Amino acid sequence: MRSTLGWQADRAGLRRTSLRRRELRADDVAVRVDYCGVCHTDLHAVRTHTGEAPLVPGHEFTGVVTEIGHEVTRFAIGDQVAVGNIVDSCGACAMCEAGQENFCHEFPTLTYGGTDRRDGTATLGAFSREYIVRDEFAYPLPAGLDPAAAAPLLCAGITVWEPLRALGVGPGTRVAVAGLGGLGHLAVKLAVALGADTTVISRSADKADDACRLGSHDLIVSTDERQMAAARDRFDVVIDTIAVPHDVAPYLKLVALDGTLSHVGHLGSVTVQAIDLLVGRKKLSSAGSGGRPATAALLEFCARHGIAADIELLPSARVNEALDRLERNDVRYRFVLDLSDLPQNR
Repeated sequence: MRSTLGWQADRAGLRRTSLRRRELRADDVAVRVDYCGVCHTDLHAVRTHTGEAPLVPGHEFTGVVTEIGHEVTRFAIGDQVAVGNIVDSCGACAMCEAGQENFCHEFPTLTYGGTDRRDGTATLGAFSREYIVRDEFAYPLPAGLDPAAAAPLLCAGITVWEPLRALGVGPGTRVAVAGLGGLGHLAVKLAVALGADTTVISRSADKADDACRLGSHDLIVSTDERQMAAARDRFDVVIDTIAVPHDVAPYLKLVALDGTLSHVGHLGSVTVQAIDLLVGRKKLSSAGSGGRPATAALLEFCARHGIAADIELLPSARVNEALDRLERNDVRYRFVLDLSDLPQNR
């Protein structure tokens, strides 16, 4: 086993501690973690942690390859890479064969809080200085992408990229993005770059300037009944990135004939009246993470169009502050931890 430093959950939050990583297998790469995004999944995991199993969050990160297994040919030492929230899958089911490892029938192995498919150990995340990962689940970081601002693409970015591509968003598509947060601001950037006529839906007009800066063509205030009524049946695709439980009925009303509401922000229970789908043949869908081909395509698209997250970069020692502020929605639009304040050791 090899040793590294990271941030592990306890009753008080996250504390710095020594972590154990496996020795490299033939198809592994060792990654020095430089930057790791902080998302609502991390916040939920820490706040609900029971202590029954070790918890080290972090599943959207970039870094540099420091060592490779003897069968690895895709990477060399010194390569910049990106890793998301899936680090393995069965590789044999229909979903894996279709390049949708995120829907693996045996459930994908998660970057943290998962179970290693080969030795049964708990996976520990990238709020740490080193991560060991199968080479097939690491992605070359394209030149020109800032590694800190690119880290959230591996979670927030791919979460909204999948429905945008699956629903055929392109020039002429009318897209609305509900919620302008970590997912939402990337959904706006990607939809605009795909050529869509893009609108932001927000609870207030406070983010109108930000919406415009990100490329949105309009902003609808969801608490303004007149604005919502005027936008009825207007959008081919509504990407709902709101991270808390909420009624989806008002957003379904905005969906055009044969259009789709993609609910990606809150993955709990949803109550829908059939009549809200019936009138207009509307569809309700969801998405989460992405397969390997889609993730690679996202990174290339973002490099080509100069897209990355709007971030606030903090040293990893301030991780508990980042979680507290995220809980208050006090970030525009994604915290990223700089792990360079953790020395490398083995």
